[in-house]
Amino acid sequence: MKIVILGAGVTGSSVAGALASEENDIVVIDQKSHLLTALKARLDIATVEGNATHPSVLEQSGIRDADMVIAVTDRDETNMLACQVINTLYSKPKTIARVRAIDFLTHPELFQPNGIPIDIVISPEQVVTEAIRNLIKFPGALHVSEFADGLVRLFSIKVVATGFLTGKRIQAVKEKLADGMIRVAAIFRDGKAIPVNGEAVIATGDEVFFVCPRDKVRKTLIDLHKLESPIKSIMLAGGGHIGKRLALALENNYHVKVIEHNIERAKDIANDLRNTMILHGDCTDESLLLEEMIEDTDLFCAITNNDGINLISAGLAKKLGAKKAICLVNNNSYLKLLDGSDIDLAIQPKLETLGGILKHVRKGDVVGVSSVCGGSAEAIEAIAHRSKNASSVVGLRVDQVNLPDGVILGALIREKEVIPVHHDTVFAEGDHVVMFALNKKHVKDIEEYFQPI
Repeated sequence: MKIVILGAGVTGSSVAGALASEENDIVVIDQKSHLLTALKARLDIATVEGNATHPSVLEQSGIRDADMVIAVTDRDETNMLACQVINTLYSKPKTIARVRAIDFLTHPELFQPNGIPIDIVISPEQVVTEAIRNLIKFPGALHVSEFADGLVRLFSIKVVATGFLTGKRIQAVKEKLADGMIRVAAIFRDGKAIPVNGEAVIATGDEVFFVCPRDKVRKTLIDLHKLESPIKSIMLAGGGHIGKRLALALENNYHVKVIEHNIERAKDIANDLRNTMILHGDCTDESLLLEEMIEDTDLFCAITNNDGINLISAGLAKKLGAKKAICLVNNNSYLKLLDGSDIDLAIQPKLETLGGILKHVRKGDVVGVSSVCGGSAEAIEAIAHRSKNASSVVGLRVDQVNLPDGVILGALIREKEVIPVHHDTVFAEGDHVVMFALNKKHVKDIEEYFQPI
């Protein structure tokens, strides 16, 4: 597939990295030559320097032969205009565009057939907001994502030295949970997947992923002794796109404070946030945090657009007594600074966004993707179809499907109901199947079995 990516920033480069490793023909357009040079140094891709809205620049990228355009520059207006130009002059490629501003997103008619011609609109801020909301809803989980319109959830937990899971075999965990619809999907140790079988032993520091129906997540966390105390008070460092969205989503159910350093931005968001306290100040200011009783705060979220400030403020908040602290981190190198720190969790916006893009790139009938473990693994929801020209799982028992060991079956949803999965369960037409690919190289095996009709 030939894919043209508009924008070589954090999102554009992460998308390029994910897709270039899957035998795609990738071209990236950006006005900043140093970003393109850095990309070419580590990826086998082509680049074009210039304005992504200009037809002459698009022509250099080979836009006429492109199958897909992913517009993820740092300006909504550029992304939207580029899609308009492409649709008017070339019409062939499928277009995906990042749109951040709530002003645009609250008017979905803008993206209807008679509006701006964008096939798929993605909002990283909305995706990150949902990710944080899920972590607040299920305190104790490291990651929570949803599949099958929310019927199934994938979540992970960190194994601690004194925890219930430490030293347990997978079989013992299954016996404890005693539910055929709750499955251990993956275990990552030092960032690498280990085999998931009955004899596998869970160790301190492992990240263990589970798949289960949405109404069983809380009970599963309780059974694993991982559900933490409910979160009531939340302090957000940063009143940007994510901060405002998150405050809007939380303010009616939690006690929320937002710290914003830009006075004009603080005044602006105060007009829309009716039940949130807006504080003008520096989130790394110890005196401000103490004055606002950080020691009584259940959760401190550092969500500015500066990784350094996020790390410093989250670490400081935890030192000063916040019960839990999480931060946004875009730069992979900064993740190394978390080791040994008091920060509980880092959220990577680019990974949250990547899943939303990949589900539209996958060759099979894939309707959901969650990119995890630094992008090295994926949880995938695909729909089963009977096929005359390709392999298919329809009509086969689970133990008859020849998927590699690195693909773990997590859940099966039939007619909007989650059903137990056993070795003799037979796949039917239209089944939604949630699987975990422990390594991205196994994605193509999943695609082959789940081709659209």
